[in-house]
Amino acid sequence: MAKTVEEGFSIFHERLTPSGGDTQAAKSHRASIEACLKKHFEITRFFRTGSFGNGTSVYGYSDVDYFASIPTKNLKESSAATLRQVRDTLVTRFPNTDVHVSTPAVVVPFGTDVSESTEVVPADCIKIDKDGNLIYEIADGDGGWMRSSPDAHKSYVDEIDGKLGGKVKPLIRFLKAWKYYRNVPISSFYLEMRIAKYASEEKFIVYSMDVRNILKLLVDKQLAALQDPKGISGYISPCSSDTKKSDALSKLETAFTRAEKAREAEKSEKISEAFDWWDLVFAMKFPSHN
Repeated sequence: MAKTVEEGFSIFHERLTPSGGDTQAAKSHRASIEACLKKHFEITRFFRTGSFGNGTSVYGYSDVDYFASIPTKNLKESSAATLRQVRDTLVTRFPNTDVHVSTPAVVVPFGTDVSESTEVVPADCIKIDKDGNLIYEIADGDGGWMRSSPDAHKSYVDEIDGKLGGKVKPLIRFLKAWKYYRNVPISSFYLEMRIAKYASEEKFIVYSMDVRNILKLLVDKQLAALQDPKGISGYISPCSSDTKKSDALSKLETAFTRAEKAREAEKSEKISEAFDWWDLVFAMKFPSHN
């Protein structure tokens, strides 16, 4: 139970944040994946990326992403062929698991818990940038390769989060929670970079105001592709197809309308009404008003 909207978002964030430790089963699975890839592909680095790696994961919804750095000599010219080869190798190691390709990754799902599902991204380390970040090439979805740098993107978010008192990562988490709860087909990476870029131009963060502002920004820009703020990955696409983009825009417009109502109610000191609107935004998972 919360008395103010700000307190509501604080409690909400606590609920969204996964516990710090992995289960023993998850650690064992990932160690097995790493050992398998070292044996067959001579990987030189296996590291956590994505929402868990960046501290923006959502409890019960975010899977775990890893980059597997494979020497160029052990990669196929076609990224699609490389993904199939990695998949086939992991199928041999985990024959009773539905190992499958979901570009740019190979997904190894364990159990029913999403956090037990591991996505492995085969990556070719090609250079180090001027800031010391490793630059990789990963599958682009068309058989070719595109550039990516989890290190650089994590540093970008960390820096902005630090300047704004640690409030940017929770802001990203709120929008990702909305995405998961409402089944919105927007890329998590796109959301992360779009929100970080938005926050880079802000002087302070107020969650109720900024969640509303970000939803409006996404609607106003009609989910336009985002130029990578770090200049590494080119343009970042919001959705994997036009059909999914149309679905996402429809859900965005609904969410913005509700967030706008929530802000209006809060400004009019109708706090209970504001909570009701935020509850609608977040699919009836927002904390209750005291």
